[in-house]
Amino acid sequence: MTTMNGKGQLHIEYWGQDLPYPDAVARQEAAVADVLNGGQEKLFMVEHAPLYTAGSSAIPADYLGYKDIPVYPSGRGGQYTYHGPGQRVAYPILDLRERGRDLRKYIHSLQEWLILTLADFGVEGYRRDEVGVWVDVQGQPHKIAAIGVRVRKWVTFHGIALNVCPDLSHFQGIVPCGIRQFGVTSLAALGKEHDLAMVDRQLIENFQKVFP
Repeated sequence: MTTMNGKGQLHIEYWGQDLPYPDAVARQEAAVADVLNGGQEKLFMVEHAPLYTAGSSAIPADYLGYKDIPVYPSGRGGQYTYHGPGQRVAYPILDLRERGRDLRKYIHSLQEWLILTLADFGVEGYRRDEVGVWVDVQGQPHKIAAIGVRVRKWVTFHGIALNVCPDLSHFQGIVPCGIRQFGVTSLAALGKEHDLAMVDRQLIENFQKVFP
């Protein structure tokens, strides 16, 4: 689908679980090249089959292994993270040459996008020094969304992963984002609406607010 934003047309594309992770990266690479050549910005919405990715700061000791879930190296920033069914992964391909060449601001905006979406489902998300979006569970911080990005010539790729209703046991195979002292959670674990299509509608609506 294609929608309008303040920079022109935004192309939104959904990928299914049958798309291998290396192919997802290759499609992002191609989209970045297209935007650098004057093409429209894009938002890829993905639900990966179970996998772990290792970012540029991944520490081998943080990979523990679980149920033969494969591991892929990733060019994004950050450490190990998990992707799988019931988790909405989104890859914005945005032109920061036109949106201000400020990576810190971009990450802050990704957090705002997620916080607004969580609020639509009655969940209060917040920022911490550790990148991502957090919620309190019994008074303790739990990560509900991870962020890992890369920028090439000021065009973004990789992105966010929001836990809607994934199998949280799969996070046992890694130390998520290198953070040992806090847990992970999801909308479903919080007892909130976890219909992925409904979450997607709010994500797209809020994306257009944060990235007009």
